[in-house]
Amino acid sequence: MGLLYLGTPLSWDEAKKYADHVREHGITQFLHTWDRVKDRWGDELLWGDEVEYMVVTFDDKEKNAKLSLRQTEILAKLSQVVGDLTDDDTPPSMTVPTFHPEYGRYMLESTPGSPYTGSIPDLLSVETNMHYRRTLARRHLKANEIPFTFTSFPRLGTHGVFTEPHFSADDAKSSHSLFLPEEITNPHARFPTLTANIRSRRGSKVAINLPIFIDERTPRPFVDPTIPWQRSIYPEDPEAKNGAALIDHIYMDAMGFGMGCCCLQLTFQSCNVDEARRMYDALVPVGPIMLALTAASPAWRGYLADVDCRWNVIAGSVDDRTPEERGLKASILPPSKDSIPKSRYDSVDLYISNDWTNKPEYNDAPAPYNKGIFERLRNHGIDEMLAKHIAHLFIRDPLVIFSETINQDDTTSNDHFENIQSTNWQTIRFKPPPPNSPIGWRVEFRSMEVQMTDFENAAFAVFIVLLSRAILAFSLNFYIPISKVDQNMARAQRRDAARSGKFYFRKDVLPPGHTTLTSSPLSCSGLSSPVEGTPVKEKLLRNCFPPVPRPPYVEDASIKDEYEEMTVEEIFIGKGSKFPGLLGVVEAYIDTLDVDEGDRLQISRYLDLVRKRATGSLQTPATWIRNFVRSHPSYNRDSVVSQEINYDLMVAVDEIERGVRRVPELLPEDYMPTNGYHSKPNSH
Repeated sequence: MGLLYLGTPLSWDEAKKYADHVREHGITQFLHTWDRVKDRWGDELLWGDEVEYMVVTFDDKEKNAKLSLRQTEILAKLSQVVGDLTDDDTPPSMTVPTFHPEYGRYMLESTPGSPYTGSIPDLLSVETNMHYRRTLARRHLKANEIPFTFTSFPRLGTHGVFTEPHFSADDAKSSHSLFLPEEITNPHARFPTLTANIRSRRGSKVAINLPIFIDERTPRPFVDPTIPWQRSIYPEDPEAKNGAALIDHIYMDAMGFGMGCCCLQLTFQSCNVDEARRMYDALVPVGPIMLALTAASPAWRGYLADVDCRWNVIAGSVDDRTPEERGLKASILPPSKDSIPKSRYDSVDLYISNDWTNKPEYNDAPAPYNKGIFERLRNHGIDEMLAKHIAHLFIRDPLVIFSETINQDDTTSNDHFENIQSTNWQTIRFKPPPPNSPIGWRVEFRSMEVQMTDFENAAFAVFIVLLSRAILAFSLNFYIPISKVDQNMARAQRRDAARSGKFYFRKDVLPPGHTTLTSSPLSCSGLSSPVEGTPVKEKLLRNCFPPVPRPPYVEDASIKDEYEEMTVEEIFIGKGSKFPGLLGVVEAYIDTLDVDEGDRLQISRYLDLVRKRATGSLQTPATWIRNFVRSHPSYNRDSVVSQEINYDLMVAVDEIERGVRRVPELLPEDYMPTNGYHSKPNSH
């Protein structure tokens, strides 16, 4: 998460004095980057995943599964094993993965040691790589500790012991939380400062309220008896009883509830800036759909919620907007400033491609932007779409400033730019190349919830990377209005959305004049040229597909006719002659590749998981977790996830991941955790 400096962080009262300085120099740094790489072209597909774990310690005597707060020690151990690849089952080509700190002191983030390329063997090494990272982490934990890829810990913030060691929330000096101790947070100065400065800028604690799942014996109205209503330690303590905690809701009051969640993220390098912008836009409508399909977090602070996903919890957990910016008070903002409709962690507000298929009407949601920065970018030659995107990000204040980094060399550093860019946490992120680096223009896909097994996480990673190539190869158009994407984000989090929900999606995704999926003509790779009328099958997933030229005549129809509500099954399987479904376009793209039978079979195993989730024949993790809790012998049908239920749940999840417990309602019947499938190196 963000930049980890060693230095002296400023309190909010001090930091806000430098907000304009950071914005001004951040834009200067972006412009230096733009001038340096705006014409960069021809970068190959390189991509990677980020998988986050929570480390859980098991007290078998007390039947308590607790979060282990040993992140610092664990990371120190893992950093010493570089080069120590002693697992006999590890392929010799495996590079040493990297582990990173995250917000929660119980969390680990892992990435591959080097990016994946566009080769089929690399595509099919993802599960192996994820498995190795999990194995490596597990090998350096205590015997009773296990790394879980689990989105939200069900008993984080409960009344009782939920961490090892146990600490009191009375000393939560950065968050002032009623529920989470200070020690839950990574001790690096950035994290408690970020927590405190969000609270200070906002003028209150964050307030997250999830509707509680109403079961047969859930008290009505539900007034949470575990909230310490009468605590009087911090000035914000009365907020809960003064209205911040809503009736019939699960109330949470700290950044840790959101940033303590785990997720799965993917980043792709693009051919050039224009292709990155096209890819960014195309993935925006896909984000909510993948959130629904990967839903994995139905339990919060010891209760079952009536939602299945983490997104709004994280959005609320870092919502630093003042009451005026949230529209709760009569505005005292100067005319140059607007209210801000969303948290800085939320869905995308603007499409950014200059492609002719991006109609102005699609950007129909309010997206305030910094007018002075917009004009500065335009005067430098940045086009309106990209200038508005950057200026929109820069309505935010920098939240953490280190005194040692206030003055930077704007020609060689982009830290001020990243200070704001990296704390705009949206479903998709457009990432300019860093200075002094061979890395190109990138797009990050951020909406998915992490899954319990490496097989599932690999399946969704493989699906998204193949979908990204199919979008480019077939010049697909997924545009719908941003307001409909926002509605989809809200719908995606509802209970059982993947099976029972409906989402807005585009009816005709094919280029103008096309009735079937046809790949783009010759591009920078030169591999698509036809030989005797038959296109050569490509050996690599690649970049550098030419955009569709604007036809001489473009029908100016209402955009309302371009989309309709569809089920998740229809979005993935297809509906009508002009929408083959996301799986349909991926299958058609695979047909353009030179893939041997064994590799194709393994890809099909991943796509089958996606298909069965979409059709409802396999449950989402959220549905499975909810059913596990509700069918537990000690569950009282009162929405409470007790210590015993949580312990048994975490034991079960570990058994599922290791293949000890069979769950055909959640995973394919032939699921086995292995080191993954190995594509034969000499097959390509």
